[in-house]
Amino acid sequence: MIENVETWDKNEYKNFIEYLISLKDEKYKEFHKSLVLDSKYEMIGVRIPILRDIAKKIVKTTNIEEFLKIAENKYYEEVMIQGLVVSHIKDEETFYKYFKNFVNKIDNWAICDSFCNSLKIVKKYEEKYFKEAEKLALKEEEFKSRVGLVLILNFFINSYNLNSIFDILNKIRSEKFYINMAEAWLICEIYIKFPKETKDYLKKNKLNRFTQNKAISKINDSYRVSKEEKESLKKLRK
Repeated sequence: MIENVETWDKNEYKNFIEYLISLKDEKYKEFHKSLVLDSKYEMIGVRIPILRDIAKKIVKTTNIEEFLKIAENKYYEEVMIQGLVVSHIKDEETFYKYFKNFVNKIDNWAICDSFCNSLKIVKKYEEKYFKEAEKLALKEEEFKSRVGLVLILNFFINSYNLNSIFDILNKIRSEKFYINMAEAWLICEIYIKFPKETKDYLKKNKLNRFTQNKAISKINDSYRVSKEEKESLKKLRK
């Protein structure tokens, strides 16, 4: 169906939505809805690998910008596909325009994380997108902040960014669950690569109690950390 689209118009987009609805899996929908709470988007119930495959077909066979300009925002799946299509844009200037636009549509952890995990282009422009990630991480809005943190987690954990990342974490003043969980996840991933520096940070920081303890818990769940290290880290719980 998608392979045959030559140009996107309202009729083709209507057919596209009908195609998505034809792929629904009711059991998966109920399961996934229980994980993705409070999203304003209506869920059809299509598995992520299928959505990724659809996004790849859109990128290969049609005009990406044409699709993104006509795309609507009723269904969770159509928004997810938009993000995955944006991730395939190779021209950085065009990508940046749609990146900024798409971030405003994110209202749940699943779209946030799937989108951010796919943005390999940001590694090619690390200085620009690390700054962009920092600005987002310090936003008050829950999922804008999470976008920034997940981008750092996926693409910018390295020795020369380390102190800057710790500074960002110290500047965040939020009790919002999906921000704090992203902080904890980020700290865990930093610990895997830089255990000494991260342990020193956990001894003295401005994290709230939940985030500090959740970070230690995540590190303790990792098979990449020794039993002795885990026991030592437990003493740093707030």
